[in-house]
Amino acid sequence: MAKEKQQPELISDYYRKQNAELHRLRSDYGANGHRYAAQIRELAQAMGAEVILDYGCGKGTLADALEGLVVRNYDPAFTDWASPPPPCDLVVCGDVLEHIEPECLDAVLDDLARVTKKCLFATIATRPAKKTLPDGRNAHLIQQDMRWWIPKLWDRFTLGSFHNLGGELLVVCGAKE
Repeated sequence: MAKEKQQPELISDYYRKQNAELHRLRSDYGANGHRYAAQIRELAQAMGAEVILDYGCGKGTLADALEGLVVRNYDPAFTDWASPPPPCDLVVCGDVLEHIEPECLDAVLDDLARVTKKCLFATIATRPAKKTLPDGRNAHLIQQDMRWWIPKLWDRFTLGSFHNLGGELLVVCGAKE
């Protein structure tokens, strides 16, 4: 009898609890999803996206800012939004990838590729965070520059555009066929 292939871990239980606690302690943690809402709305309309997935949605502020559009929230730190999401036309991953545990990053990037039907819009901080986790670590577990991120995304997406915003990357990628 063949063994079932186990899904790679996207987040450890310990780190899930650290994130949930930081969300509980800080009202401003995970509350920046709305920051690029105008650009995301424009992109969704231009590509005819029927459903937007906010991957790592935090407190769900993007969905609130995109009233009138269908936005699905996914965030493993919130029980209500922790179920694996189905593929969506447009996936937004804002201020998330730098928070991923380094040993889980490949699995998360693979999962992003799985759920992206047409386009990925991502922002990635390349600098330390101003917030710390309850265990004392900087909230940005990965602090790498654009040269480090490009190959990781290139392996999974067709690269549309990269913008270095001084401490943050803004990336628009297409799904690979």
